[in-house]
Amino acid sequence: MKNDTPIFLPIIKIEEENENVKTFYIQGNLKAQAGQFVMLWLPGIDQKPFSISDCDDNQFALTIFKRGPLTDKLFTLKVNDKVGITGPFGTSFSLKPDINYFMVAGGYGAAPLYFLSKKLQSLNSHVDFFLGARSNKQLLFLDKIKSLSNINLHLATDDGSVGEKGFVTEQLAKMLTMTNNKSKILVCTCGPELMEKKVLDLCNQHEVDAQISIERYMKCGFGVCGQCCVDPIGICMCTNGPVVGKIIANQITEFGKYHRDKSGAKIFYK
Repeated sequence: MKNDTPIFLPIIKIEEENENVKTFYIQGNLKAQAGQFVMLWLPGIDQKPFSISDCDDNQFALTIFKRGPLTDKLFTLKVNDKVGITGPFGTSFSLKPDINYFMVAGGYGAAPLYFLSKKLQSLNSHVDFFLGARSNKQLLFLDKIKSLSNINLHLATDDGSVGEKGFVTEQLAKMLTMTNNKSKILVCTCGPELMEKKVLDLCNQHEVDAQISIERYMKCGFGVCGQCCVDPIGICMCTNGPVVGKIIANQITEFGKYHRDKSGAKIFYK
């Protein structure tokens, strides 16, 4: 299913991941790939993009952080309520056999990378999954990730409440240093942009391939409004992204420095 105008689909299950995050399972066969997104519309409120955290022939899942009027309303909905869905849109992570994937996830970036790891189960590709959050209460999809085969899980929290104390990028740096056959590694990352920029820097340093999901403010989802264009190359992240390769990411000079809000003003990272 690929639609360019909203189709109203029922919510068939809701899972509470933590106090600020829920996963909504929605009926429908999107035929989506890991890394793609949909536009979710609530009439009279707003339309926003959300990454797909799982998908099969009967349903797809959106893991959503509560922030703003649309998500405030969404969190009041119940099973059988309907939402407007457009998509799927955007580029996806690659599915390659016999590759050692290094997944680097921060916060709710764990959701699309779990979806990718699940897709890789039949391809004989090993996954080292680096999962980080501020504390154990913010770690997402931990049990789901543990349930997958061919997964070596690396955990890190800022406060040391679970796994190593510190950042997952520190663990990634150690693994890249110890790994000899770097041509067989593909690093995939999704999460806070400053974390992603550190991942890109490490991949450049160690000369390993990488794919990065870059989040930008989107209004349309299919390249018409130009809201999600990035400096200086001007590509739209809704059509040429959100997942881009290392070569493209290195050309986006704003990456890790600033993004633009809905008015187009630059918001610098601190």
